[in-house]
Amino acid sequence: MILTLFQLIFTLLLYGVGALVIGLSMLPGLYLLYGIWLHTASLSLHMRLLMAALGLGVSFFIFGITLMVLVSLIRIVFRLNLREGEYHILSWGCVRWALANALQLVVSAVFMDFILLTPFANLFFRMMGARVGRNAQINSKFCADLSLLELGDDAVIGGHATVICHSFERHRLILKKVRIARKAIIGLNAVVLPGCDIGEGALIAAGAVLGKGTVVPPHSVYSGVPAESAKERHQKEA
Repeated sequence: MILTLFQLIFTLLLYGVGALVIGLSMLPGLYLLYGIWLHTASLSLHMRLLMAALGLGVSFFIFGITLMVLVSLIRIVFRLNLREGEYHILSWGCVRWALANALQLVVSAVFMDFILLTPFANLFFRMMGARVGRNAQINSKFCADLSLLELGDDAVIGGHATVICHSFERHRLILKKVRIARKAIIGLNAVVLPGCDIGEGALIAAGAVLGKGTVVPPHSVYSGVPAESAKERHQKEA
């Protein structure tokens, strides 16, 4: 009962935070639309509507960039960096985890699709605490716990891949870093669970599920559910 009440109150709090950051992020775009409407008063109604429609399109992208910056600033100001360890579900560590991921989720839900495979995705991951190397490619919005993620130079997170650094076990939140070394590739729809260490140039095949704490040697290929070395699987089958 106490846990359910806490979840309800905390959910309403997260809704409030979401409404605040979304509302504030809309403000610059609204000023732009207001200015367009005022300065096109001498034009015909059709032209005013056209200019307003174009302004609305621009305003959406202004909103998205503003949202990314605002969310990142909130994370920094309130020190929402995550730390490895175990946390009770009612602890401040768990609350901090929920707040950090809720902020990220707002961006993922409304704007992330527009920045995947662009420098803006790498920038946002860095602003949320991830270590992202040069020329890394991020093509998935299903990454969580970003301040516990390390992504090396030229590494790739493929489309719709899931990379998370947390698990829940016996009413406890467990946080573990995930390291993806340089030139490693996480394939389409693959799942990487907490504590994994993926070596340089390794490949996690499409649809593979890499279990918690798996250490993937450099230049190896892991596939299947649960994922294991493709070379070892072949030797077993031979």
